[in-house]
Amino acid sequence: MYRFFEQLSSRIAAPFLGGPSRNSKVWQCRCGQSLFFGNSQCLACAAALGYQPEQSRLSSLQPGPFTDTWRLDADPEAGVFRRCANLDSPAACNWLLPADTVHALCTACSLNRTIPDLSLVENHERWLKVETAKRRLVAQLITLGLPVIPKTENEDTGLAFDFIGVDLEGNAPTTGHANGLITLDINEADDAHREQVRVQMHEPYRTLLGHFRHEVGHYYWDRLIDNSPWQDAFRGLFGDERASYADALDRHYEQGAPLNWQQHYVSAYATMHPWEDWAETWAHYLHMMDAVDTALGFGMSARDMDLDYQPFPLSTLYDPQHPGGAAFLSFVNAWIELAGMLNELSRSMGQPDFYPFVLPSAVIAKLHFIHLVIQQAGGKADEVLQAQ
Repeated sequence: MYRFFEQLSSRIAAPFLGGPSRNSKVWQCRCGQSLFFGNSQCLACAAALGYQPEQSRLSSLQPGPFTDTWRLDADPEAGVFRRCANLDSPAACNWLLPADTVHALCTACSLNRTIPDLSLVENHERWLKVETAKRRLVAQLITLGLPVIPKTENEDTGLAFDFIGVDLEGNAPTTGHANGLITLDINEADDAHREQVRVQMHEPYRTLLGHFRHEVGHYYWDRLIDNSPWQDAFRGLFGDERASYADALDRHYEQGAPLNWQQHYVSAYATMHPWEDWAETWAHYLHMMDAVDTALGFGMSARDMDLDYQPFPLSTLYDPQHPGGAAFLSFVNAWIELAGMLNELSRSMGQPDFYPFVLPSAVIAKLHFIHLVIQQAGGKADEVLQAQ
């Protein structure tokens, strides 16, 4: 259980007070050098580094009591750790696992069922890009308190990833989710290929991390919504998922999104079926959480900027009477301001918008619903919001 949103809300309320929290994405080596999420060695003193997912922290390491074991400089009493066996692979994993664990792979790497064919040289770089994005996803899920269970531990309810290319007949795999298995076409890690697909699909945004956040949304729908007390409320907000998915898919690609989709959905693809609306909105919730957390960790805030944005009222929320509603709205409004500022920065460099989306009131209600579902699943969002 984590109090992530409580920390985030406090930092939104006073972004420049106090030091960075454990979720700020910036840590310090024992030598004082700044460290970042993907680092495995300090560039200043060459100290070994490791990421401890349970505490959401990166630390420089001291040798432990046994060969290939380590202790954290940030907390020597936290225990003895090993570095993930994928550290020296093309995946370059910098995560830690308890030294007494029988597995050689960390929490993130243990989710892999199939890795790319490494006999193909180009797949080395592609796998690195894929794993970098997946580690950021898994770290966020753990920080939010969501269950992350490998299929090797529970075939029925666990999570797994296949990273594959074309088959022997030359058919490309379809990126998607089925029964806890997320499949990704490894070609998505090729920037030119991904951009070509983005243009063909008329998408404003397409990234590896976006793929993962969307597909894992399908997984958590199965875990948190299906046959749960949330299901009726889901249908009232997103629509009835019992509608034929195949028919919805055909209709979407034949007719496109409804003309007024921007008033009710976060993206055109979200209009296809209630499952896709959930997954798209879930992905944006994770985008927003991670981006606001990162921005505050660097002392960034658009609070003092003269941005003509009308803040959303409490009536916008899925549950306007929820005791944490005000804090959730503070988070949403902070995101709207931050996205506006970052979009202008991107434009000043001749780049596409940082966040090329508009959030209507209907989407804010859906985001709040997702927030409450995650809170009930173990994210402790309620505690966060009540603290405001």
